[in-house]
Amino acid sequence: MALNCGIVGLPNVGKSTIFSALTAAPAEAANYPFCTIDPNKGTVSVPDVRLERIARMIPAEKTIYTTMEFVDIAGLVKGASAGEGLGNRFLANIRETDLIVHVVRCFENSDIVHVDGSVDALRDVETVSTELILADMAGVDKARERYERLTRANDAKQRAQCTVALALLDRVAQHLNELKPVRQFLAENELSEEEEFFRNLHFITAKPQIYLCNVSEKDVQDGAMRNAQSEAIQQLATREGAQVLGICGQMEADIAELDDPEERRLFLQELGLVESGLDQLARLASRSLGLGSFFTVGDKENKAWTFRLGNTAPQCAGKIHTDFERGFIKAEVFHCDDLFAAGSETAVRSAGKLRLEGKAYIVRDGDVMHFKFNT
Repeated sequence: MALNCGIVGLPNVGKSTIFSALTAAPAEAANYPFCTIDPNKGTVSVPDVRLERIARMIPAEKTIYTTMEFVDIAGLVKGASAGEGLGNRFLANIRETDLIVHVVRCFENSDIVHVDGSVDALRDVETVSTELILADMAGVDKARERYERLTRANDAKQRAQCTVALALLDRVAQHLNELKPVRQFLAENELSEEEEFFRNLHFITAKPQIYLCNVSEKDVQDGAMRNAQSEAIQQLATREGAQVLGICGQMEADIAELDDPEERRLFLQELGLVESGLDQLARLASRSLGLGSFFTVGDKENKAWTFRLGNTAPQCAGKIHTDFERGFIKAEVFHCDDLFAAGSETAVRSAGKLRLEGKAYIVRDGDVMHFKFNT
Protein backbone atom coordinates (compact mmCIF):
# COMPACT_ATOMS: atom_id res chain seq x y z
CA MET A 1 0.00 0.00 0.00
CA ALA A 2 1.60 3.23 -1.19
CA LEU A 3 0.93 6.36 0.83
CA ASN A 4 -0.88 9.00 -1.17
CA CYS A 5 0.01 12.54 -0.10
CA GLY A 6 -1.72 15.53 -1.62
CA ILE A 7 0.47 18.65 -1.77
CA VAL A 8 -1.79 21.70 -1.36
CA GLY A 9 -1.48 25.39 -0.67
CA LEU A 10 -1.94 28.82 -2.20
CA PRO A 11 -0.41 29.55 -5.61
CA ASN A 12 3.30 30.45 -5.63
CA VAL A 13 4.19 28.97 -2.24
CA GLY A 14 6.66 26.47 -3.74
CA LYS A 15 4.44 23.40 -4.13
CA SER A 16 5.68 22.42 -7.58
CA THR A 17 9.32 23.09 -6.68
CA ILE A 18 9.01 20.90 -3.59
CA PHE A 19 7.13 18.22 -5.56
CA SER A 20 9.90 18.08 -8.16
CA ALA A 21 12.56 17.90 -5.47
CA LEU A 22 10.81 15.16 -3.50
CA THR A 23 10.00 13.00 -6.50
CA ALA A 24 12.81 14.02 -8.87
CA ALA A 25 9.96 14.23 -11.40
CA PRO A 26 9.76 17.60 -13.13
CA ALA A 27 6.58 19.59 -12.51
CA GLU A 28 6.02 22.92 -14.22
CA ALA A 29 6.94 25.74 -11.86
CA ALA A 30 6.20 29.32 -12.85
CA ASN A 31 5.64 32.73 -11.34
CA TYR A 32 1.88 32.97 -11.89
CA PRO A 33 -1.23 31.44 -10.28
CA PHE A 34 -2.74 28.16 -11.51
CA CYS A 35 0.45 27.03 -13.22
CA THR A 36 -0.57 23.55 -12.01
CA ILE A 37 -4.00 22.59 -13.34
CA ASP A 38 -4.10 18.82 -13.72
CA PRO A 39 -2.38 17.28 -10.69
CA ASN A 40 1.14 15.98 -11.22
CA LYS A 41 1.83 12.61 -9.65
CA GLY A 42 5.11 11.02 -8.66
CA THR A 43 5.85 7.77 -6.83
CA VAL A 44 9.15 7.49 -4.97
CA SER A 45 10.95 4.86 -2.97
CA VAL A 46 11.24 5.83 0.68
CA PRO A 47 14.69 5.17 2.14
CA ASP A 48 14.77 3.19 5.39
CA VAL A 49 18.06 2.95 7.27
CA ARG A 50 16.83 -0.21 8.98
CA LEU A 51 16.44 -2.01 5.65
CA GLU A 52 19.88 -0.76 4.59
CA ARG A 53 21.41 -2.30 7.72
CA ILE A 54 19.48 -5.53 7.19
CA ALA A 55 20.80 -5.72 3.60
CA ARG A 56 24.37 -5.45 4.85
CA MET A 57 23.85 -8.33 7.30
CA ILE A 58 21.64 -10.50 5.08
CA PRO A 59 22.75 -9.81 1.49
CA ALA A 60 20.25 -10.23 -1.35
CA GLU A 61 20.17 -9.53 -5.09
CA LYS A 62 17.76 -6.60 -4.63
CA THR A 63 16.68 -4.22 -1.88
CA ILE A 64 13.14 -2.91 -2.30
CA TYR A 65 11.82 -0.01 -0.24
CA THR A 66 8.25 1.06 0.43
CA THR A 67 6.83 3.73 -1.83
CA MET A 68 5.00 7.01 -1.41
CA GLU A 69 2.93 8.85 -4.00
CA PHE A 70 2.93 12.64 -4.06
CA VAL A 71 0.19 14.55 -5.87
CA ASP A 72 0.87 18.20 -6.72
CA ILE A 73 -2.62 19.73 -6.65
CA ALA A 74 -3.60 23.08 -8.19
CA GLY A 75 -3.19 26.16 -5.99
CA LEU A 76 -6.28 27.12 -4.01
CA VAL A 77 -7.73 30.61 -3.66
CA LYS A 78 -10.55 32.25 -1.71
CA GLY A 79 -13.91 30.99 -2.92
CA ALA A 80 -12.64 27.54 -3.90
CA SER A 81 -15.40 25.87 -1.85
CA ALA A 82 -17.90 27.68 -4.10
CA GLY A 83 -16.03 26.75 -7.27
CA GLU A 84 -13.83 29.84 -7.65
CA GLY A 85 -10.54 29.39 -9.50
CA LEU A 86 -10.04 25.64 -9.84
CA GLY A 87 -11.95 25.00 -6.62
CA ASN A 88 -14.18 22.10 -7.66
CA ARG A 89 -11.29 20.23 -9.24
CA PHE A 90 -9.05 21.02 -6.27
CA LEU A 91 -11.57 19.60 -3.79
CA ALA A 92 -12.16 16.47 -5.87
CA ASN A 93 -8.41 15.82 -6.10
CA ILE A 94 -7.77 16.31 -2.40
CA ARG A 95 -10.59 13.95 -1.41
CA GLU A 96 -8.70 11.13 -3.15
CA THR A 97 -5.59 11.50 -0.98
CA ASP A 98 -4.75 9.77 2.31
CA LEU A 99 -2.94 12.73 3.83
CA ILE A 100 -2.70 16.47 3.23
CA VAL A 101 0.73 18.08 2.94
CA HIS A 102 -0.07 21.79 3.27
CA VAL A 103 2.83 23.85 1.92
CA VAL A 104 3.04 27.24 3.63
CA ARG A 105 5.22 30.04 2.31
CA CYS A 106 7.50 31.20 5.11
CA PHE A 107 10.10 32.98 2.97
CA GLU A 108 10.40 36.50 1.56
CA ASN A 109 11.31 36.96 -2.09
CA SER A 110 10.26 40.09 -3.97
CA ASP A 111 10.84 38.28 -7.29
CA ILE A 112 8.08 35.75 -6.53
CA VAL A 113 4.64 37.32 -6.43
CA HIS A 114 2.18 36.48 -3.67
CA VAL A 115 -1.53 36.26 -4.51
CA ASP A 116 -2.34 38.53 -1.53
CA GLY A 117 0.58 40.91 -2.04
CA SER A 118 2.56 39.98 1.09
CA VAL A 119 3.83 36.96 3.02
CA ASP A 120 1.77 36.10 6.10
CA ALA A 121 1.88 32.39 6.92
CA LEU A 122 -1.03 32.39 9.38
CA ARG A 123 -3.25 34.35 7.01
CA ASP A 124 -2.39 31.98 4.15
CA VAL A 125 -3.15 28.93 6.25
CA GLU A 126 -6.47 30.45 7.29
CA THR A 127 -7.40 31.03 3.63
CA VAL A 128 -6.83 27.40 2.68
CA SER A 129 -8.26 25.96 5.89
CA THR A 130 -11.41 28.08 5.66
CA GLU A 131 -12.15 26.85 2.14
CA LEU A 132 -11.71 23.22 3.22
CA ILE A 133 -13.92 23.79 6.27
CA LEU A 134 -16.61 25.41 4.09
CA ALA A 135 -16.50 22.37 1.82
CA ASP A 136 -17.01 20.12 4.86
CA MET A 137 -19.92 22.29 6.02
CA ALA A 138 -21.61 21.59 2.70
CA GLY A 139 -20.89 17.90 3.29
CA VAL A 140 -22.58 18.06 6.69
CA ASP A 141 -25.69 19.60 5.12
CA LYS A 142 -25.91 16.85 2.50
CA ALA A 143 -25.40 14.13 5.10
CA ARG A 144 -28.04 15.68 7.36
CA GLU A 145 -30.60 15.63 4.52
CA ARG A 146 -29.87 11.96 3.88
CA TYR A 147 -30.17 10.91 7.53
CA GLU A 148 -33.31 12.98 8.06
CA ARG A 149 -34.97 11.03 5.25
CA LEU A 150 -33.86 7.75 6.81
CA THR A 151 -35.40 8.66 10.19
CA ARG A 152 -38.73 7.95 8.51
CA ALA A 153 -37.72 4.38 7.65
CA ASN A 154 -39.80 1.43 8.84
CA ASP A 155 -36.82 -0.21 10.54
CA ALA A 156 -36.75 0.98 14.17
CA LYS A 157 -33.05 0.15 14.54
CA GLN A 158 -32.20 2.18 11.46
CA ARG A 159 -34.24 5.12 12.74
CA ALA A 160 -32.38 5.00 16.05
CA GLN A 161 -28.99 4.91 14.28
CA CYS A 162 -29.98 7.91 12.15
CA THR A 163 -31.01 9.87 15.23
CA VAL A 164 -27.56 9.25 16.75
CA ALA A 165 -25.88 10.23 13.46
CA LEU A 166 -27.86 13.49 13.26
CA ALA A 167 -26.89 14.44 16.81
CA LEU A 168 -23.25 13.80 15.94
CA LEU A 169 -23.54 15.86 12.76
CA ASP A 170 -24.95 18.76 14.78
CA ARG A 171 -21.87 18.65 17.02
CA VAL A 172 -19.55 18.55 14.01
CA ALA A 173 -21.42 21.46 12.38
CA GLN A 174 -20.99 23.55 15.53
CA HIS A 175 -17.27 22.74 15.53
CA LEU A 176 -16.90 23.68 11.84
CA ASN A 177 -18.83 26.90 12.39
CA GLU A 178 -16.02 27.90 14.77
CA LEU A 179 -13.65 27.37 11.79
CA LYS A 180 -11.99 24.37 13.39
CA PRO A 181 -11.07 21.29 11.31
CA VAL A 182 -12.77 17.93 11.89
CA ARG A 183 -9.43 16.36 12.85
CA GLN A 184 -9.39 18.66 15.89
CA PHE A 185 -12.93 17.52 16.77
CA LEU A 186 -11.77 13.89 16.58
CA ALA A 187 -8.74 14.65 18.75
CA GLU A 188 -10.87 16.35 21.41
CA ASN A 189 -13.60 13.69 21.61
CA GLU A 190 -13.64 9.95 22.32
CA LEU A 191 -15.33 8.62 19.18
CA SER A 192 -13.78 5.22 18.51
CA GLU A 193 -17.11 3.62 17.64
CA GLU A 194 -17.93 6.45 15.20
CA GLU A 195 -14.65 6.27 13.23
CA GLU A 196 -16.28 4.30 10.41
CA PHE A 197 -19.05 6.90 10.29
CA PHE A 198 -16.50 9.66 9.73
CA ARG A 199 -14.66 7.66 7.08
CA ASN A 200 -17.89 7.19 5.11
CA LEU A 201 -18.59 10.95 5.13
CA HIS A 202 -15.15 11.73 3.63
CA PHE A 203 -14.59 15.00 5.47
CA ILE A 204 -11.56 16.72 3.96
CA THR A 205 -10.47 18.30 7.25
CA ALA A 206 -10.63 14.91 8.99
CA LYS A 207 -7.61 13.81 6.97
CA PRO A 208 -4.25 13.88 8.78
CA GLN A 209 -2.32 17.01 7.85
CA ILE A 210 1.32 18.01 7.81
CA TYR A 211 2.18 21.69 7.57
CA LEU A 212 5.26 21.92 5.36
CA CYS A 213 6.86 25.29 6.12
CA ASN A 214 8.89 26.38 3.11
CA VAL A 215 11.70 28.58 4.45
CA SER A 216 14.57 30.36 2.72
CA GLU A 217 18.14 29.11 2.57
CA LYS A 218 19.24 31.74 5.11
CA ASP A 219 16.87 30.10 7.64
CA VAL A 220 18.73 26.78 7.38
CA GLN A 221 21.24 26.89 10.21
CA ASP A 222 22.71 23.87 12.00
CA GLY A 223 19.86 21.68 10.80
CA ALA A 224 17.15 24.07 12.01
CA MET A 225 14.66 25.26 9.41
CA ARG A 226 12.52 27.82 11.11
CA ASN A 227 11.80 31.50 11.45
CA ALA A 228 9.09 33.66 13.01
CA GLN A 229 6.57 32.64 10.33
CA SER A 230 7.12 28.90 10.79
CA GLU A 231 7.11 29.23 14.59
CA ALA A 232 3.60 30.71 14.33
CA ILE A 233 2.51 27.72 12.24
CA GLN A 234 4.00 25.37 14.86
CA GLN A 235 1.81 26.92 17.54
CA LEU A 236 -1.26 26.60 15.31
CA ALA A 237 -0.51 22.96 14.52
CA THR A 238 -0.14 22.14 18.21
CA ARG A 239 -3.66 23.41 18.83
CA GLU A 240 -5.03 21.44 15.86
CA GLY A 241 -3.17 18.21 16.51
CA ALA A 242 -1.36 18.45 13.16
CA GLN A 243 2.30 17.80 12.35
CA VAL A 244 4.85 20.42 11.19
CA LEU A 245 8.00 20.06 9.15
CA GLY A 246 10.38 22.82 8.10
CA ILE A 247 11.86 22.47 4.64
CA CYS A 248 13.77 24.63 2.19
CA GLY A 249 12.34 23.90 -1.23
CA GLN A 250 15.30 25.35 -3.10
CA MET A 251 17.76 23.35 -1.03
CA GLU A 252 15.77 20.14 -1.60
CA ALA A 253 15.91 20.89 -5.33
CA ASP A 254 19.72 21.13 -5.08
CA ILE A 255 19.85 17.81 -3.19
CA ALA A 256 17.67 16.13 -5.81
CA GLU A 257 20.20 17.04 -8.51
CA LEU A 258 22.92 14.98 -6.77
CA ASP A 259 22.85 11.44 -8.13
CA ASP A 260 25.72 10.15 -5.97
CA PRO A 261 24.44 9.08 -2.49
CA GLU A 262 27.79 10.01 -0.92
CA GLU A 263 27.61 13.52 -2.40
CA ARG A 264 24.11 13.88 -0.98
CA ARG A 265 25.31 12.74 2.43
CA LEU A 266 28.19 15.23 2.45
CA PHE A 267 25.90 18.04 1.26
CA LEU A 268 23.46 17.32 4.08
CA GLN A 269 26.31 17.08 6.57
CA GLU A 270 27.53 20.55 5.60
CA LEU A 271 24.06 21.85 6.41
CA GLY A 272 23.94 20.07 9.76
CA LEU A 273 21.35 17.56 8.52
CA VAL A 274 21.36 13.78 8.71
CA GLU A 275 18.48 13.19 6.28
CA SER A 276 16.64 14.93 3.48
CA GLY A 277 13.19 16.45 3.59
CA LEU A 278 11.79 13.37 1.83
CA ASP A 279 13.05 11.07 4.59
CA GLN A 280 11.58 13.29 7.29
CA LEU A 281 8.27 13.72 5.44
CA ALA A 282 7.91 9.97 4.88
CA ARG A 283 8.39 9.27 8.57
CA LEU A 284 5.91 11.95 9.60
CA ALA A 285 3.37 10.75 7.05
CA SER A 286 3.60 7.15 8.26
CA ARG A 287 3.23 8.24 11.87
CA SER A 288 0.24 10.46 11.03
CA LEU A 289 -1.54 7.59 9.26
CA GLY A 290 -0.70 4.99 11.91
CA LEU A 291 1.48 2.95 9.55
CA GLY A 292 4.64 0.92 10.02
CA SER A 293 6.95 -1.34 8.03
CA PHE A 294 7.79 -5.01 8.34
CA PHE A 295 10.55 -6.70 6.37
CA THR A 296 11.00 -9.93 4.43
CA VAL A 297 14.48 -11.22 3.62
CA GLY A 298 15.92 -13.80 1.26
CA ASP A 299 18.57 -14.49 -1.36
CA LYS A 300 16.65 -12.74 -4.13
CA GLU A 301 15.33 -9.69 -2.31
CA ASN A 302 15.09 -7.86 0.98
CA LYS A 303 11.88 -5.87 1.02
CA ALA A 304 9.98 -3.42 3.21
CA TRP A 305 6.19 -3.69 3.37
CA THR A 306 3.79 -1.01 4.65
CA PHE A 307 1.10 -2.11 7.10
CA ARG A 308 -1.35 -0.51 9.49
CA LEU A 309 -0.21 -0.65 13.11
CA GLY A 310 -2.46 -3.08 14.94
CA ASN A 311 -2.61 -5.55 12.03
CA THR A 312 -2.24 -9.24 12.82
CA ALA A 313 0.29 -11.59 11.25
CA PRO A 314 -2.26 -13.02 8.74
CA GLN A 315 -3.28 -9.49 7.70
CA CYS A 316 0.36 -8.61 7.06
CA ALA A 317 0.84 -11.85 5.15
CA GLY A 318 -2.01 -10.69 2.94
CA LYS A 319 0.03 -7.62 1.99
CA ILE A 320 2.34 -9.98 0.12
CA HIS A 321 -0.38 -12.17 -1.40
CA THR A 322 -3.99 -12.90 -0.54
CA ASP A 323 -3.20 -16.64 -0.57
CA PHE A 324 -0.74 -16.06 2.28
CA GLU A 325 -3.51 -14.66 4.45
CA ARG A 326 -6.09 -17.33 3.54
CA GLY A 327 -3.68 -20.22 4.14
CA PHE A 328 -1.73 -18.67 7.04
CA ILE A 329 -0.27 -21.23 9.46
CA LYS A 330 2.37 -19.31 11.41
CA ALA A 331 5.14 -16.76 11.06
CA GLU A 332 8.81 -16.87 11.98
CA VAL A 333 9.53 -13.47 13.52
CA PHE A 334 12.40 -11.51 14.97
CA HIS A 335 12.77 -7.75 15.34
CA CYS A 336 15.37 -5.87 13.30
CA ASP A 337 16.82 -4.46 16.55
CA ASP A 338 17.59 -8.02 17.63
CA LEU A 339 19.45 -8.55 14.36
CA PHE A 340 21.46 -5.35 14.79
CA ALA A 341 22.38 -6.34 18.35
CA ALA A 342 23.28 -9.95 17.48
CA GLY A 343 25.15 -9.17 14.27
CA SER A 344 23.73 -11.93 12.08
CA GLU A 345 20.59 -13.99 11.50
CA THR A 346 22.40 -17.07 12.80
CA ALA A 347 23.24 -15.23 16.02
CA VAL A 348 19.60 -14.17 16.38
CA ARG A 349 18.53 -17.81 16.22
CA SER A 350 21.26 -18.88 18.64
CA ALA A 351 20.15 -16.22 21.10
CA GLY A 352 16.58 -17.52 20.99
CA LYS A 353 15.25 -14.27 19.58
CA LEU A 354 13.47 -15.91 16.63
CA ARG A 355 9.88 -16.80 17.55
CA LEU A 356 6.99 -18.69 16.01
CA GLU A 357 3.83 -16.59 16.11
CA GLY A 358 0.25 -17.53 15.30
CA LYS A 359 -2.83 -15.80 13.93
CA ALA A 360 -3.33 -13.54 16.95
CA TYR A 361 0.14 -11.98 16.81
CA ILE A 362 0.11 -8.17 16.43
CA VAL A 363 2.95 -7.22 14.12
CA ARG A 364 5.40 -4.58 15.31
CA ASP A 365 7.05 -1.89 13.25
CA GLY A 366 10.47 -3.27 12.34
CA ASP A 367 9.60 -6.99 12.51
CA VAL A 368 11.42 -9.31 10.12
CA MET A 369 8.97 -12.02 9.06
CA HIS A 370 8.84 -15.31 7.17
CA PHE A 371 5.32 -16.63 6.62
CA LYS A 372 4.32 -20.28 6.44
CA PHE A 373 1.03 -21.06 4.77
CA ASN A 374 -1.07 -23.73 3.04
CA THR A 375 -1.73 -23.32 -0.67
